Amino acid sequence: MKQRAVVLLDRDGTISEECGYLSEPGQVRLILGAASALRQFKEMGLGLVIVTNQSAVGRGFFDEARLHLIHRRLYELLEAEGIQLDGIYFCPHKPEDDCSCRKPRTGLVEKASAELNFDPGLSFVIGDKACDIEMGRTVGATTLLVRTGYGAQVAEDQGVQPDHVVEDLQEAAQMIGRLLTRREDLCLL
Repeated sequence: MKQRAVVLLDRDGTISEECGYLSEPGQVRLILGAASALRQFKEMGLGLVIVTNQSAVGRGFFDEARLHLIHRRLYELLEAEGIQLDGIYFCPHKPEDDCSCRKPRTGLVEKASAELNFDPGLSFVIGDKACDIEMGRTVGATTLLVRTGYGAQVAEDQGVQPDHVVEDLQEAAQMIGRLLTRREDLCLL
């Protein structure tokens, strides 16, 4: 069976507004244009998977039950826009816990890929931090750094090497649309 491609998205600063440790469902606000871009990805036949580090849980700022309420709120906001996510995968650990699921490590992508049957190498990773780009490069995905959230500062870091730098998710959707057209053209050869 042919595996599909997905868009692996960071949460804060990429889809939702960056606000430090997002700790309340009421703090969840979509970045302007994010819903439209996610809808475009779905229209392209791509799955939507959020992959997010949530060390606030490991730090004891709040528990996983609160995180699930935050994610439920995100699902509600997206569903109101006609968007269904394929899943949200999160790492609750602190950086010093040395776990395999914290980005830039690939544990979350591996778990999502196994559960949702997609090929990371055919997929796209979009985020606003170096760890998003590093994770994407490690799994062989096409990487896009958005300038929303922390992305503007990260874009200036010469050590970060995304495949593409874009202003926001809307520009990412346009870029991915062009890249998918090129892939289709290559398949015809």
